[in-house]
This record gives sequence, structure tokens and C-alpha cells, in this order.
Amino acid sequence: MELTEQLEFGHRGRRDVYEYIESHGDVSQAQARDALNMEAREFGHHVAILKRDGILAETDAGHLQIAYDEAAEEEYEEDAIEYTIRQARQADMTGIVGVMRSAIDAGTYVVAESVADMIDHEEVLLRHNELESRMFFVACVENDVVGWVHLEHPEMEKLSHTAELTVGVLDEYREHGIGSHLLQRGLEWAAQQGYERIYNSVPSTNEAAIEFLKAHGWEEEARRHDHYRLDGDYIDEVMMEIDL
Repeated sequence: MELTEQLEFGHRGRRDVYEYIESHGDVSQAQARDALNMEAREFGHHVAILKRDGILAETDAGHLQIAYDEAAEEEYEEDAIEYTIRQARQADMTGIVGVMRSAIDAGTYVVAESVADMIDHEEVLLRHNELESRMFFVACVENDVVGWVHLEHPEMEKLSHTAELTVGVLDEYREHGIGSHLLQRGLEWAAQQGYERIYNSVPSTNEAAIEFLKAHGWEEEARRHDHYRLDGDYIDEVMMEIDL
């Protein structure tokens, strides 16, 4: 079932407005109206209903964007570092890719590298209602993304009780509890969605990541010997897991 079918729009026009705003992020009303080729009165009516139902929100500049649950933002302060953890928004995608590429050395977090490549080269939409199979949460310092946690579950029904997780923080912002809070937020969301087991796979050379996960209750479930070939060397893949 398509995600938009799970929302109660009541009118095809409202569905069209929602899908355009979701795919384009923060846009002016004139841009959206012209792109959808709608009459001003019809467009204004659909926007008013979507705002009433908490699906769209209007920015201070008068632009439209998907309405996010601001109450779900969590604020922390540690060692004079103030940061917020919240669900990622479409406008965060560039920052997420940048953090992923900066926070992981080549070959140390292969799964995270593949996620970064995927969102950097494909159109990835972030859903405002947490019904999508992919979810990002971000840690922000002064609105700049400094860390992420990403969860994605397989399409196969036989694996629908599982999800794969990646998490990371910029070097400059480690040792402030950001990674721990991101990990906790991701696992809380996974539990709410009914997932039972979460995986995180890393090369065996990434000892810091393995120790971080073990310190948070994860266990090594399996090891694929010589799974990666990095810089001419064969490296084991370590599959870490935690039951929810």
C-alpha cells in the first residue's frame, strides 16, 4: 500500500498538494500552485484543510512545508555543547550526507557508505508521519546536522520483524553523549513500529563501533570471514544485533 493511501486526504487535489510539498521540501505557495496548475481558490482551500489537519505548516516566510511534530524534539546539553535530536526533514538531506561522509573513514562503515551513496544519488523522501520503512533522526547543533541514526527494514515479509541501523557523529562532537542519544532514539522508534530485532554490520577493523554497540547492549551474532576487500586486504564483516 502506498504511504499516501494511509493518510485521509478526502480529495485528490489535497493528495497532489501534499505529494508536491513532500517531494520539494520548503516551497512558496505560488511555486506549488503553478506547478500543480491549480486555480488560486482551489489551491488555497486544499492548503487550508491540510494545515487544519496538521499535515502542512507555513513558515515565517509564508512557504509551505510538511508539518513535523516539534514536541518530539529532544534537547540536551553536555560539556557546554547544546544539541537537539529530532526526526530528519527533507532540508536535512545534504547535511546528513555530509556528516556521513565526514564521520566515516573509507572502508570502516561500509553499510553507512552505501546509505550515503544512495541518498546522494537518488530522490529520497522523508515522511512526516513516521509510516515509511526508512527513518532518519538527526542531532543538530545550532540547526547544523552533526550526527544521524538511520533505520530501514527489508521489503521481504519474512524479514519484516527486523531492521538495519546505522549511526554516527562528527569527530568534533563525539564524547558528548550524542551517539548514545541517537541510538536510543532510533531503537525507541523501532520498538514503536513493532520491530523485534535490529542489526548493524561493520568491518571487524572498526573496533570503536563494535565496542560502542557492545557498551549499549548489542551482541555479535555472526561473522562473515573475508567478506570485504579493503585496500587489498580481506576483512571480516561483524554483524551486531539487539533484541527489542
